[in-house]
Amino acid sequence: MIKILTDSTSDIDLNQAKELGIDIIPLKVIINGQEYKDRIDLQPDEFYHLLTTSTTLPTTSQPSPQDFLTHYEEAKKHGDSVIVMTLSSVISGTYQSANIAAGIAKYDDIYVIDSLATTQMLRLLVLKAVTLRDQNMDVKDIVKTLEEYKHRIRIYAFVDTLEYLYKGGRLSKTAATAGTLLKFKPIIGLKDGKLEMFAKARGTQKATAKIIDLIHEDGDIDFDEPICVGFTGNDDGLDKFEQILRDEFGFGEVLHGCVGPVIGTHAGPGARLISYVRKEI
Repeated sequence: MIKILTDSTSDIDLNQAKELGIDIIPLKVIINGQEYKDRIDLQPDEFYHLLTTSTTLPTTSQPSPQDFLTHYEEAKKHGDSVIVMTLSSVISGTYQSANIAAGIAKYDDIYVIDSLATTQMLRLLVLKAVTLRDQNMDVKDIVKTLEEYKHRIRIYAFVDTLEYLYKGGRLSKTAATAGTLLKFKPIIGLKDGKLEMFAKARGTQKATAKIIDLIHEDGDIDFDEPICVGFTGNDDGLDKFEQILRDEFGFGEVLHGCVGPVIGTHAGPGARLISYVRKEI
């Protein structure tokens, strides 16, 4: 049997995880001195309420090796293979914790993948792993496929406010103030596992148009793979954002998802995103 593990930054809630037959290791979120387990003690809507009312920016901490080791030892006992997909090692030490635990477990059938991703990107990688597992693919072939597949996953988002990028040290006060006055919306995403600002545009309409430009520049969307449209905070206006993208690219059904604390802390509420898989070149 193949066990699939990921962390809570995949933004897969516990009910979905149960349906998919996977296990989620929670990160911890610290707000106003109080520690919460992501999506166990703290759901996304509660997190955004605390984020907007807190005077200090929340911090997150990685799971400990022990959090992974418990799952590894259970798999070892049953002779199961384990595939672990963690959020980007550039963003967090979660990947390191998963590897330390694998060393302690002394079990050769554990495969730890640095997704170079988080939020809906990581979710798409996990869904691919589930699909391949359910097709009874050999574990080593699944890992090889996922290592190639992860480089094709993209995410683009615009943020509604510059406040949190400034508070998190990703924008200077001058840039944040000027941007707010001009109603700039930064277009952010992940590149090589790192949170980056790709562009900025004035207003929602132009920000959405810029995301469309970035997708076209990068290559075609693979419509045989899932597409996710997501948000931070609340989903007001998400249907309009989705419809503009749908009109441009002509895709069918999409997944929806709310971004959790790790990226949500930097983006703040009101962000809109699309995550998809680029066609193989």
